Formats: sequence, C-alpha cells, structure tokens
Amino acid sequence: MNLSRSLSDSESEIYAAGKPVLQDAWRIVDLVTSDELVPTPLEFVLRNNRPDTIAGWKALADGLLTNQSCVFHRNLEISSCYAWMYKLLPECFKWAGMAAFASYHVRLALLPFRLDTDRTGYVDIPHSLDRHRTHPGGLLAEDVDTVRATNNAIFDDIFWVHLAYSSATDGIECLRALLGAERHYAALLAGFEAIDRGRRVLEDGTASTVARRAAEDLIWEGNVQLLEHEQRAVVQPNFDRLSCAFARLFSMGSTLSFEVHGLRHELSYFTSFYLYSLTRGIAQALRAQAWPRITRFDDRWRWIEASIVPRFRRFDADAHLVDASLRRIFAEARAYASHACVPPPSPQADELAPIPDTRMTSVVIGGKLLEGAEG
Repeated sequence: MNLSRSLSDSESEIYAAGKPVLQDAWRIVDLVTSDELVPTPLEFVLRNNRPDTIAGWKALADGLLTNQSCVFHRNLEISSCYAWMYKLLPECFKWAGMAAFASYHVRLALLPFRLDTDRTGYVDIPHSLDRHRTHPGGLLAEDVDTVRATNNAIFDDIFWVHLAYSSATDGIECLRALLGAERHYAALLAGFEAIDRGRRVLEDGTASTVARRAAEDLIWEGNVQLLEHEQRAVVQPNFDRLSCAFARLFSMGSTLSFEVHGLRHELSYFTSFYLYSLTRGIAQALRAQAWPRITRFDDRWRWIEASIVPRFRRFDADAHLVDASLRRIFAEARAYASHACVPPPSPQADELAPIPDTRMTSVVIGGKLLEGAEG
C-alpha cells in the first residue's frame, strides 16, 4: 500500500505495538500476525485525514462499512473490524475480541431479514417491517430490527475509540483530548486509562514477572469497564424496547462459544444465559423472585461477568484456537465481499447510511490476511 508520505519514527513504532509476542517458536505457525493485517489503523487514518472531533472519528469508522440495508454484509464487516483491531493489539484489545464473536453470533438473530433480502443482499428495511406487521407475530420483526440497530450502535459508539487510540503516537493523550469533557464516555476513558497503564508495563523490558501479571490483570479490568459501558449505556436503552415475547426467545438463544470447533473445545467454551442463570445464578434469580431475562441488565451482566469473560480469558490465552476462530469470521466476510450488496440507485430509496469507502472495506475484510487461509 502506498502512503501519501513516509512515516515518522514515532509513527512507525505503532506498527510494532500490534505484533503478538510469542515465547515459543512453534506457536508462530498459522497464526494471524499484524503483518498480515492490511491496512494498519495508522495507514487507514493517514489515507483519510486524521479527524479532530468525535463526529469525525465516527464518520471515518463508518466508512469501513457498507450500507445499513445490506444487513448481513454489514454485520460481517463489523465483526471483521473488531477482529482486525483485536489482532493488531491482542495484549490490550480484549473487548474488541469479545465483540468480534458477539457480533458474529448476532447474525443468527437477523435471519428473519433473509425473507426480504434480494439476490445482492440488500434489504428494504422499512418495507420489510411494514410487510411483517400484518402477519401473526409480525411485531417480532421490529424486535429483530432493534437487535440489528443495537449491533450498529455498539460499533458507532466504541470502535472509533480503538481506532483513534491505536493510530496515535500517544493514544491515551488523544483519547483524553477527545473524551475528557464527555460524560457519556467517562467509563470508556477510565477503561482505556487502565489499559494504557497496563500496556506501558508490558512494553517495559525491565518489568518483573509480578509486575507484568498485575499489568495483565489491569488490562482485563479496563476491558471489562469498556464492556460494562457497552452494556449499560448502549445495549440497555435498546433492549428496553424489546417485547416480552421476543425477550423470552432471545434469552433462550443467548449462547456463545467463540466459534470453536470440536466437541471438547465446544463443551469447554460454550456458555448459555439460561443454563448459567438456572445453575450458578439461581440464587440471584430466587432472591429477585423473577424469571431471568437477557434484556434485564443485572441478569445479563452477572452472566457476562461470571461466565463469558472468564471463558474468553482462557480462550484468549490459546493463540492457535483464537486464530482458527477468527479465520472463520474473516473467511465468511470475504465470501460476502466477493458479491457486492447493491442498494437501489435512487438516494430516496435508502437513506440509512452513506456510501462507504469500499476500497478500505475490501482491504480490511478481504485482503492479504485471507490468502491461503483455512476456513
């Protein structure tokens, strides 16, 4: 990729920060490395002029995605963007890793939109919702659209912060300038402060083993703060709009396994909201005297904190397993990218999203990383 100018020494240092440090040489085989991920956040930002406002950063991040009415293409692009960011700085961006698999799993909840998807992947969302309202259970279509909108809202709220941090010479100073006066982002900034403090210790070659372990714990604490911000500030207002009938169905389908294959791995990493709530979480359910529901913040957060995060932390420690799962996401995204979603030519026909930077989108989800990758 040709940049408009050569990178300075300080900017070039950002590249090295994204490379996973592996102690055992054998583990390098078949791993997704930062050299395979094209472009780096720095390259992407330099190509598009570095924003200086939150709105500008959000618009830049949204330029990686296709139209919102390309429901399934966009979902895979979001999942791939999270995976891209996670693998560029895996020691720090744990939230992005969890978000990649959560977003990828959301595509299952979007399946009703398949009924109204044309051969390119385009969905006239307003028409689809109107059509389903007249059918029994048609109101559930609005709930499915709320899930779609929630997935988009999470990306809009949080992904750009990772992009800004990872593309700056001093990422945390960049975020302080952007987020310091924003009450909405107070918890997110606090999370990145913890992540950055931990990162500095890990990058210190003189740090002791004890200090490095404490730094790793601090990074995880910071990422959990990001996760709580996501769930409390973004997800909950949307979930409050879901119908009771859909909430029950959604609770039953709320599972996660990080896309691992093989019975042993699947049993080890599988987690279910209801299974947790009616076993390890039964005491809280009895005290609340209410049936557990994924749309209730306290019920959902107990499951996330006690089951999802610990499982992902174990999963995150196995580089081969992580990369095998990520390659499945990238491979499916590449398959979709090879068949472009085509919205109607009239701008009045679809006002849901701007025209994306398709060059960058194709590079992120279908570039060097996927050449020769196993599915």
